[in-house]
Amino acid sequence: MKKESAVKTVAKKTVEKAAAAEKAAEKAVEKAAPAVKSAAKTTAKKAATATKTAAAKTTKAAAAKTAAAKKPAAKKATVTAVLQYAGKEVSYDELVAKARGAWNGEAIQELALYVKPEEEKVYMVVNGQEAGSFDL
Repeated sequence: MKKESAVKTVAKKTVEKAAAAEKAAEKAVEKAAPAVKSAAKTTAKKAATATKTAAAKTTKAAAAKTAAAKKPAAKKATVTAVLQYAGKEVSYDELVAKARGAWNGEAIQELALYVKPEEEKVYMVVNGQEAGSFDL
C-alpha cells in the first residue's frame, strides 16, 4: 500500500508541476503576444516599403526604356560602290538597274551579282536560282 500511495503522490505532484508549467507558458505567451504583434507590424511595414520601393524602381526603369526607345534611329550611312577597270567605270546602282532590266521573270526577292571584269560579264542569281548574265 505504501508503494501505491507513493506512486499516487508522485503522480499528483507531476500533474501539479505540469499544470504550473502550462500556466507559466500561457503567461509567457500572453506577455510575448504584444511583442510578436509589434514585430509582425514592423515586418509588414518594412515589406510594404520594400514593395513600394521596388515598384518605383520598376516604374523608373520602364520610363527610362520608353524614353530610350523614343529616340530617333541613327541615320544609316550612304554606301557607294564603283567598279573601275580598263578605263571604264560602272556603279553598283547601274549594275542593279541592268540586272532588273535583264530579268523578265517573277518579282525579285533576292538578287546576287557576280562581276567578272576580265570577261566583261555580270552573272545573276535571282531568288536563289541562276538567272543568266549580261555585259558590262
